Amino acid sequence: MAHTIIILGASGDLTARKLIPALYALHRKNRLPKDTRIVGFSRSEYPDEAWRAALRESVEQHDAEFSAESWNPFAENIFYRAGDIKIPEDFQRLRAAVEEIEQNQPATRLFYLATLPTLYEVAIRQLGESGMVDAERGEQRIIIEKPFGHDLNSARELNAAVHRVFREDQVFRIDHYLGKETVQNLLVLRFANTIFEPIWNRNYIDHVQITVAEEVSVENRGAFYDSSGVLRDMFQNHLLQLLMITAMEAPVRFEADLVRDEKVKVLRAIRKMAGADFAHHTVRGQYAGYLDAKGVAPGSTTATFAAMKLHIDNWRWNDVPFYLRSGKSMSCRTTQIVIQFREPPHMMFSRTTDTITANQLLIQIQPAEGIQLYFQTKAPDAGMRLRNSTLDFRFAQGDASKMPDAYQRLLVDALAGDASLFARSDEVDFAWRIIDPIAAAWESPAAPPLEIYEPGGWGPECSERWMHAQGRQWFNVCPVLQ
Repeated sequence: MAHTIIILGASGDLTARKLIPALYALHRKNRLPKDTRIVGFSRSEYPDEAWRAALRESVEQHDAEFSAESWNPFAENIFYRAGDIKIPEDFQRLRAAVEEIEQNQPATRLFYLATLPTLYEVAIRQLGESGMVDAERGEQRIIIEKPFGHDLNSARELNAAVHRVFREDQVFRIDHYLGKETVQNLLVLRFANTIFEPIWNRNYIDHVQITVAEEVSVENRGAFYDSSGVLRDMFQNHLLQLLMITAMEAPVRFEADLVRDEKVKVLRAIRKMAGADFAHHTVRGQYAGYLDAKGVAPGSTTATFAAMKLHIDNWRWNDVPFYLRSGKSMSCRTTQIVIQFREPPHMMFSRTTDTITANQLLIQIQPAEGIQLYFQTKAPDAGMRLRNSTLDFRFAQGDASKMPDAYQRLLVDALAGDASLFARSDEVDFAWRIIDPIAAAWESPAAPPLEIYEPGGWGPECSERWMHAQGRQWFNVCPVLQ
């Protein structure tokens, strides 16, 4: 069956930088379903040819393997219709245009909300009232970008609005982190190898660190960021997603609902914070200069850095702390998971250096995608002196192994109806139940101090002191790019 991708808010940056380059790459690799049409819808006025030319310019910048030979047949199936999401008549015109493009033949329709989050509900309502979501014409699906609500209540209201038009199995809540090759490979690492899973538990692991560091400041997103902060911008989606993948049990099969069932079990098992926990188990900071950013309220106490300790109260992870942190204006851009193993119960070799550490497994999500295992070996010609050694695996080794953009995997899955790497409604609900109490506590006397930190480091000093007080330390190493 033919496919029609309808992008609402198509004149925005997301379409030009991510969606169209990803769809073109899939076409170039012969992975895009045959007879796939792309229809853009936004307020800007564009003739088809003008929009195709603008998109071509963007794709040429983002795809080193661009060629006119593969672009031209791809571009023939790109169309544009101007309209306002708030005007019902414009959706009626869009419906007529789509039916004409489909030549009134059945097609799987994939609606992509690339609009401002404030327009999600009205866009979904217009799709329903216009008759564009028509099961008789083929399968209907919708992709919704993060953020999915700004708290638990708004997420539930958005879910209710979505479910008035789409069934849950037609809804694809996208988090591009789950489309990254390294995140998917974490599942393979755990469940396709016998050497890791037997030690992936409280008996061998001391703690887990998950870091999402951003080198950039809030730049021109000050107004948006000041209303959300690091908790809502990064923790509710990206960091909790990485935690779920790291901590989940093996599903019976790699199927959407089975995978997501196991992920939700992790969120259900996270220990609730109360009282002094918010001050003892969380850290917050703000980089120096944040208040000077355009759109930031004078005297704002919005956190641009956060760290927290979570416990998963189940058989596998009892008393193993999970440390999550994220921040703006950090030392470098990196997303990494550190599995810190316990020290041997008895060290029979004398410690001749303070640098001897317990084994670590480092999973680098970006930008240096790979896996490193840190372990002890004997230093040559030095008696029984030990040294730290590394086994290093990199995903991208030469141009032939170039890492695909996350949107490629997610778009092809959505076109195929595979929701394994997308969030389910109950998953979103439980994530907000974890984040909302922390956000509320940070606006109360129970909040930890807001410490100012200098850009270019690893966040506020209180974060380092906090870890040292627990007998641990952060893995503050920038990825090595080759």
